[in-house]
Amino acid sequence: MYPYHNLNKKRIKNGELIGYEFVKNYKEIGECLLLYFNSPPFERPIRPHKYREYSDILAKWEKSRNKT
Repeated sequence: MYPYHNLNKKRIKNGELIGYEFVKNYKEIGECLLLYFNSPPFERPIRPHKYREYSDILAKWEKSRNKT
């Protein structure tokens, strides 16, 4: 199985995340959390049932981003 979420989390930890947003109708999957990275693939959609896995990670990212 492709480690989609593990790679996304690793990229966040490595400082590649540049932003995110919640989207109501993304392409053909509908509602999602859309992660934006500074290297390809630049956009990674996260479906609603996985939001909870990302909540703490994104909170830490926001906190570290606001320190500067």
